[in-house]
Amino acid sequence: MALYPVILCGGSGTRLWPASRPSRPKQFIRLAGNRSLFQDTVIRVARLVENEGKLLVVAGQGHRDVIDAQLAEIDTSAQVLLEPEARDSAAAMAAAAAWVARNDPDGILAFVASDHYIPDDEGFRRSILDAVQGARAGRIVTLGIKPTEASSAYGYIKPTGPGLSEIETFCEKPDAETALLYMQAGYLWNSGNFIVSARTLGDELARYAPAVQEAAVAALPPVNDSAIQTFGPAFTDAPKISIDYAVMEKTHLASVLEVSFGWSDLGAWDSIAASGVGNTGIHIFEEAERCLARAPDGVLVAALGVNDIAIIVEADAVLVCDLSKSQGVKRIVDRIRTTSPNHLDFARTTPEPLEAGARRFADWLRLRALPTWSTLGMDSHGGFAEALSQSGRPVASPRRARVQTRQIYVYAQAGLLGWAGPSSQIVSAGLERLLQAYLGPDGQARTLLTADGRPLDETAMVYDQAFVLFAMAAARKAGVGPSDLEERAVVLRDALVARALPNGAIEEAGDHPFQSNAHMHLLEACLAWEALSSDPAWGRFADRIVALALDVFIDRDGGFLREFFGADWAPAAGEDGRLVEPGHQFEWSWLLTRYGRSRGDDRAVAAARTLYARGRLGLGGRPPSALDGLNDDLTIRSARSRLWPQTEWLKASLILAEGASERDRADLLADAAAAQRALWLYLKPDGLWHDKRLPDGEFLDEPSPASSFYHIMAAFQQVCDTSAALALDGVEALDLD
Repeated sequence: MALYPVILCGGSGTRLWPASRPSRPKQFIRLAGNRSLFQDTVIRVARLVENEGKLLVVAGQGHRDVIDAQLAEIDTSAQVLLEPEARDSAAAMAAAAAWVARNDPDGILAFVASDHYIPDDEGFRRSILDAVQGARAGRIVTLGIKPTEASSAYGYIKPTGPGLSEIETFCEKPDAETALLYMQAGYLWNSGNFIVSARTLGDELARYAPAVQEAAVAALPPVNDSAIQTFGPAFTDAPKISIDYAVMEKTHLASVLEVSFGWSDLGAWDSIAASGVGNTGIHIFEEAERCLARAPDGVLVAALGVNDIAIIVEADAVLVCDLSKSQGVKRIVDRIRTTSPNHLDFARTTPEPLEAGARRFADWLRLRALPTWSTLGMDSHGGFAEALSQSGRPVASPRRARVQTRQIYVYAQAGLLGWAGPSSQIVSAGLERLLQAYLGPDGQARTLLTADGRPLDETAMVYDQAFVLFAMAAARKAGVGPSDLEERAVVLRDALVARALPNGAIEEAGDHPFQSNAHMHLLEACLAWEALSSDPAWGRFADRIVALALDVFIDRDGGFLREFFGADWAPAAGEDGRLVEPGHQFEWSWLLTRYGRSRGDDRAVAAARTLYARGRLGLGGRPPSALDGLNDDLTIRSARSRLWPQTEWLKASLILAEGASERDRADLLADAAAAQRALWLYLKPDGLWHDKRLPDGEFLDEPSPASSFYHIMAAFQQVCDTSAALALDGVEALDLD
């Protein structure tokens, strides 16, 4: 039986105001050390995962980002299950158990609170494993803490005997006098941790709280590999009730395991002070004993001649209270609800929504990027600079064919989107430079020219030929260029087809002759020409490339796309064969979705969805961005993140949203908004951009590569297309006019 630790992140920690508030409850605060209580809990229970089990986190939607960030800080992964609305512990536990039971009915769940202070990690884990034995016998086991004082802050459990025993009764939080009697009678504190099999909990919920169980099962998200999933709207139909009232006080299967490790729920400021590690910030105590002080950076707390008080400072509020009265802070919060409700929570910054970001994107292209790169980034001969320094000066370097072709596409597309700048003249000059300087007598492009236009490298890379075809299609669509443009494109296409290997693939020049990437851009060029031309050969070429992708490039077992292969088209030896690029998962997902829709090819669309899910495994950092590389076991290979994968994440999420169900569409559009925000991290107000973001969030200080503009423009085009297709509010007619 696999073990699934489940961290429950409910609760708002009202008695810990002003530090704990709805948008930042106590489990996500550093209350007792250098990590948050949630992070301590994750570290404590992650080692319990065994026999194909998994670490689960159940939380509200509003805490998605903080959970993602705090997991990343401690380099730990988990399956995050989000509640659309808080419905108390019974619904949260029922939904988690239903999620596990769908694949592992006999799986054991260890439900633990996210906000408890337990300094003895090893003792806690031993207790959980002891309780698992009872759970395997069909019991619902809770951990009962041997009291260290007659506290009225906790509920109590009366066991029938020592060790693991049946429960005689549950008791509410008592007054101080009753708490002393309970302690003397051998009662235990109710810790709120439960160990039970998915089958047992489901059966007992169906017997004693059927409405909770029905709502939980109905709310299960579709089966997928996403690390963050949201329960469906049916979850909100669950009665709002705790697991104690719903099941534990009724079931005949309840057991308690007496444990003696150090434990506190840190429910009020007196328990924070008692932990001995609750002080934060700078403080000076003079003739002040047993005081607790917490202050943000830059704030000094000084106390003179006082004892046993808490001084809690936040940017917008200060609490001073007698530690013996700290259980009463909730009364203060109740008064704040009527006198100053804006102090109930921190001021929230709303992430920029997709629509607002799209309008800003259009303005940035129209007013900044397009003018900058068509003036500072283009010479009088129609040649495009490889890069611009961060001060806007062209970098002296050889000129690649792929940059020339990409910039032709950018300005052709800008003209089609209504840009008022001289797009036709720019495309015409750039195309003339391409035809005269880059193309050889056979119609194929040489790789490299000197800055003044002389051939430097005659190699005909397949990658470059793909972009020549793509640029020609863009110019043709924009109505720019010579009348024989398609004839030139056909000559180049047929030359490439003639080079095809028996399996239809085309061998690339250079160090990686057997690769998927060059074919991806050939597919993009073929789809562009297929939309413009009556020549069926474009469609046949696209069909061959997609067949290669589905049968060769995409790993049959893992559903991810590989980069490099051997001559037999098995994965390349060594680390090259293990490379999985999140950006290319997204880019192929976008292309296969386009292709699949045009052909009615369900297999291609299904592969696109799987590739998208694999690409999401390569999101990391705060705020999240698409990382550079994974290994073929889908672990992180490179935590650096370049600009271009953000554009591909944006494109793929948008195009998939167009054909998704209502629930999936909402998630995909949320992804698109996050991808657009990630892209904005790189874009500079002057129309330039950064290219490489390091794991610490800093950017390499280097010139802006012109090649990124193709990715940026393609992403904006998809924003325009999806905005129109879904009639997104305020941007349904987005363009560059």
